[in-house]
Amino acid sequence: MRYVLAVPMVPMKAFFDILEQLYKKVLLGATLENESHDYIFYLNPASLDLDCSTTTSSECSNHHDVQGRHQPSSANLASISVVPVRLKKHSPIFSAREITLLQLTVIKVMITRILSAETDSHAKEKYRDVIKILLKSSDIDSKLTCLFQNSDKLLCHMAAKCLALLLYFQLREKITLSNSWVAFCQKNLSEYPENEKVVYCLWTLTVIIKEIFKDTCSQKTEILKQFLTPFDTIFQVFYTSLFSLHFKSCQDTSKIINSMICSLELLELLIASRIHLKLHFTCQRILFLKPSCVLDVITWPVEAFVKRKFIIFIKKCLLWKVGEDLCWGSGPALMPPDQHLDVDMLALADAVLQAVDLGLLKTLSVRGKPPCFGGDEVQPACECVHGPDHVILRAASLLIIKSLEIKFQSCASANEIKVDLQSFMSELLTFLKPHLQPSLQSHNPCEWISRVFIEQDDDMLEAAKASLGIYLKLTRQCKATEGLTQEKEMWNHHTHKYGYNPHCIFLFLLKNIGFDSSVLLDFLISSETCFLEYFVRYLKLLQKDWASFFTICKYFDVTELKDSINICGCSSSLVQDRSSNQTELSLWAALGSHRNAHASVPWASNASGPLNQPVMSKEPHVTLQAAAGLSPPQASQSLVDYDSSDDSEVEVTDQHSTNSKQTSLQQEAKKKFQDTVRTGPDEKELSMEPQSRPLVPEQSNINIPFSVDCDISKVGISYRTLKCFQELQGAIYRLQKKNLFPYNATALLKLLKHTESIYNESMNSL
Repeated sequence: MRYVLAVPMVPMKAFFDILEQLYKKVLLGATLENESHDYIFYLNPASLDLDCSTTTSSECSNHHDVQGRHQPSSANLASISVVPVRLKKHSPIFSAREITLLQLTVIKVMITRILSAETDSHAKEKYRDVIKILLKSSDIDSKLTCLFQNSDKLLCHMAAKCLALLLYFQLREKITLSNSWVAFCQKNLSEYPENEKVVYCLWTLTVIIKEIFKDTCSQKTEILKQFLTPFDTIFQVFYTSLFSLHFKSCQDTSKIINSMICSLELLELLIASRIHLKLHFTCQRILFLKPSCVLDVITWPVEAFVKRKFIIFIKKCLLWKVGEDLCWGSGPALMPPDQHLDVDMLALADAVLQAVDLGLLKTLSVRGKPPCFGGDEVQPACECVHGPDHVILRAASLLIIKSLEIKFQSCASANEIKVDLQSFMSELLTFLKPHLQPSLQSHNPCEWISRVFIEQDDDMLEAAKASLGIYLKLTRQCKATEGLTQEKEMWNHHTHKYGYNPHCIFLFLLKNIGFDSSVLLDFLISSETCFLEYFVRYLKLLQKDWASFFTICKYFDVTELKDSINICGCSSSLVQDRSSNQTELSLWAALGSHRNAHASVPWASNASGPLNQPVMSKEPHVTLQAAAGLSPPQASQSLVDYDSSDDSEVEVTDQHSTNSKQTSLQQEAKKKFQDTVRTGPDEKELSMEPQSRPLVPEQSNINIPFSVDCDISKVGISYRTLKCFQELQGAIYRLQKKNLFPYNATALLKLLKHTESIYNESMNSL
């Protein structure tokens, strides 16, 4: 590569020193004392003759034409160059490459200072004047695009970054964009894949739109409209050309992947501008008009990270969360309804479901090497733990459940909804089954949401909200046809078998957080999840469907009690089915179960397998804490600090009292449970004390009577749920009374209060 200084009368060392002093001043936001024209000579990349061997002579002709350019006087040169500051000695201090990089850096920092609200107004005006003169006195757009051909990647990157900021400056200052640059982009986008310079065009377009999003001015919509107008049609042509390529027949797949990643980022910004700004270009709808193009990439034999990026992108589109990291608000700005929005979302959802029907899930790379920062190889000394890619599992699950919700909103037939729900949920649960340990086969299928999304709260709540929407839609459709008890039982069976019963999903959520009201409070306050919307909709359903909720709570209690007995050592292959059924019936009798309970909730009878013959546990102490799911006395502390509150002392006392009551309940339940077990025909064989060897009781002793005196309602799921609601209601009330709650929660408090009243009425009627 050849670098030659084009102006011999200015020593290279002096040229570099002046640029470095200028950079330091601009970096500090200091006002420039000299005439604006004096700085143009040092900022113009045409001062250097760079190797552009691959470009045409017309594109780089101006790089050699510097004779007529305004040059600063010696006095001005002295005033700018104060004390030369040397760079690190190991770098080529005065090479033309270093000078060009410094020129581009000074231009970039100067524009950044113009856009910053912290820059002094006098300094900002001077910087603005310098950039305007630079744009008028030289064809800098063409010179920077010429640098795209350079083999130096750093130089190309800096040229693209500098060009993007210069173009954004023109848009903001209402200066007409350079025709040469617009033509350059249009030519490269339309000639893909023959033209390899398209990546720099995509990258420049992306940076400009990001700068528009970051700007705080009120004219962002107008600026973006001016910018997108020349590219609306041409980007549609590029989109079709890019995603219609035959990946297997391409020799250099890395270039295609690079172009796809860049185009995906630009596509996300275009959709985000549709959400957050009042704009409706066709290029913003291109994904929804041709969704199969992007979905097909997931089935290509590409690296796992490419599939991951595409599936996450589609997930964000379905959730309408595209570009949320660019907008520092609580959510998308309230814009007038988009007339094409419903149609576009339905088209994308249909395309996703069609792809799933054609085997999309089978092409996903769920297992493999874990992704590592800085590479994909694990050091020999480190243990490599193989496991499923939970990012892919979560994204694929949300794709299906959200697509079903969107599709069902426009579906009028209950039978069609049931058929689609059965088909796609069966495929999803089959897809998840090998990757979840223990398998979902031995648990309630509704647990899949809590198992898959346990590490991602926002996605878990989105999935729960979508499943609730499906349930409510199907409930409204089925109300007209549900008249017989048998039909209702079939309906309940369907909701559990295919994992979308809202009561089960909500109870599993509460179990995951240990019935901690402070976690729910954190969800309600946070703007990062949809918990408020989901919680309000669920509480409204709960008040109308309390009987189903209470019945499901009983099944949860029985399942946990059976698990607790198994933990105590109740597992043996010698137990016959008849004995286990008798034990189960005894448990149900103690809980006062309904006659048709198993028909309503099909998983209850086999959730934990048959209740096997008890053998002695190695642990000397057994409690109902595992069965009741109670938190230990040192429960998690509140997420909201009340130390400065007047009620802090009262709350600490209340929490201590609550913990003491819970501990007493645990001890009482433990004692009654042990006493009940020991009242069998052969007390010695069923003793909970450790023995030297396991004892196998006779068949007549397997039917363990369970005393009704053990009040499960005081330690069961329904009690803990309402206790959690009470604590949440009190915390919200205290915060709202001090004007510390971020919004008016009066309606939410009424829902919680009404739910508490329904619970009390149901308890009094028992």
